[in-house]
Amino acid sequence: MSLALRFLGTSASRPTVERGLSSIALVREGETLMFDCGEGTQRQMMRWGVGFTLEDIFFTHFHTDHFLGVLGLLKTLSLQVRETPLRIWGPKGAQALFKRAEGLGTEKLTFPLTVADLESGAVLRRKGYEIRAFEVEHRKGAALGFALVEDIRRGRFDPDHARALGIPEGPLWGKIHKGEAVTLESGRVVTPEELVGPERPGRRVVITGDTRPCAATIEHAVGADLLVHEATFGDEEAARAAETMHSTAREAATVAKMAGVKRLVLTHFSARYSRDPSDLGREAREVFEGELIMAKDGMELEVPYPDAESPAIA
Repeated sequence: MSLALRFLGTSASRPTVERGLSSIALVREGETLMFDCGEGTQRQMMRWGVGFTLEDIFFTHFHTDHFLGVLGLLKTLSLQVRETPLRIWGPKGAQALFKRAEGLGTEKLTFPLTVADLESGAVLRRKGYEIRAFEVEHRKGAALGFALVEDIRRGRFDPDHARALGIPEGPLWGKIHKGEAVTLESGRVVTPEELVGPERPGRRVVITGDTRPCAATIEHAVGADLLVHEATFGDEEAARAAETMHSTAREAATVAKMAGVKRLVLTHFSARYSRDPSDLGREAREVFEGELIMAKDGMELEVPYPDAESPAIA
């Protein structure tokens, strides 16, 4: 089952020639979830082939560089005569903000729009996975990170052993794989433990939005297959990072190391690093020994299952 992230905007605070403002499209088996929607996001979607059929937009917080693009996107969806409902999720204040936005061109939508405030600890249950919201340290009580956590998967079924036991391929295989014991014509009872391996974990992807390094991120990212963490500044701006409630690349790498994540993506770079964030990468690699990726606009990153090999980055 495919799971991939497309980075639509990787700049902090303002767009640059190389980078748009914050937005990530996560596509899981054809279902598109968007995280933040900075200015110009819909153009990035068209440029990088992200469909407009998304049904959920999650906002980490409502600073304009993470939010402003949604107004144009909503208008475009109406011009396309969309009828499918759209759900918007964000920290406290989301409903009030969109209520005020009704006078800015979003009042004549052709589709149902629902907006919900999320509290830290909220869990949205979906088929095969859930979205967990947690409070980060950027705007106290009004900034969230999100963890997509897939369900535990069944163990692998051993077809060769099943054939050796004389179990015909078909419904009986399915029953055993689902955890049911079956009785063969010979009277022998075959239990799932004989043919099905141990359960396997699903994937975990964590997206922080803007934040200082914090315990909540570490908690939700423990063992994660992928952590997307902001890295607005380098070491020389550590004081400014603390003052503005952002993170340095080294601090983001420390979070990843403490959580034991498999892959770390750094994003949300200050304009001074827009063309060349290699210094940020060097500082992060002094701390984090896992796979480190420096985000860039248009980058697509597949997330394999924990028991599969890491694919290439597009």
